[in-house]
Amino acid sequence: MTQANPSILIVIPCLNEAAHIGGLLDRLRPAAARLDGRIVVVDGGSSDGTQAIVEKIVAKDPRVILLANPKRLQSAAINLAVATLGEGADYLIRIDAHGGYPDDYCDRLVEEALATGADSVVVSMLTAGTGAVQKAVAAAQNSKLGTGGSKHRHMSEGEWVDHGHHALMRIAAFSHAGGYDESFSHNEDAELDYRLRQAGYRIWMSGRTHMVYYPRSSLKSLYLQYLGYGRGRARNVLKHRMVPKVRQMVPLLVAPVVLLALFSVVHWLAA
Repeated sequence: MTQANPSILIVIPCLNEAAHIGGLLDRLRPAAARLDGRIVVVDGGSSDGTQAIVEKIVAKDPRVILLANPKRLQSAAINLAVATLGEGADYLIRIDAHGGYPDDYCDRLVEEALATGADSVVVSMLTAGTGAVQKAVAAAQNSKLGTGGSKHRHMSEGEWVDHGHHALMRIAAFSHAGGYDESFSHNEDAELDYRLRQAGYRIWMSGRTHMVYYPRSSLKSLYLQYLGYGRGRARNVLKHRMVPKVRQMVPLLVAPVVLLALFSVVHWLAA
């Protein structure tokens, strides 16, 4: 494809997302048609009917492809999609199955990549919730204290950054950097961003679009998630012998406070 009309590969790693995958594909399929791209759902062995939902859509839309991800990790899913179907494509767009996206999300990413010459375009990630636990977690994660002032956790006006929520990457840069490290179950995005920067590639924070993240809805799953984040961040620091920034440590200190506050609310409601 020409630089003015790039080819895209939209990749959705998923596991047990029957409640969301159909609606997500319905929102993304028009973008894939506009951009002459393909959508690859990489399933980690869902047991809730996710694959059957995707297969019905595959049968009526040749742009949608279903791959099996025996390693089950998101990092492995992206690597598999690029290795299998990335040849000839210019850009990879990573989509989280449980996220919320504007209808023009993919269009805006491609436009910014072309306008800036960026090798990676990352986006702001705003947190939203429906239940009591999700709303409390969202409030904490949207605060500067809860995120350590991380740029990608707040709306951006568009700027060059070291790291952000992964959205679009030039496949040539992704492959040259070695793709995701599949030994990372968490923090694989920050680890790859470090290698991209070391290789001389540039990361642009979008000022034109964003995604919405829905946090864990139970205290146990939230605890396990933060535990995984902490381990992933520690592994990243050790692998590259980095000195962590102060802002990166703040959320780890805030997380116990959030959990205690949530426990207090639950205890008060039960009393």
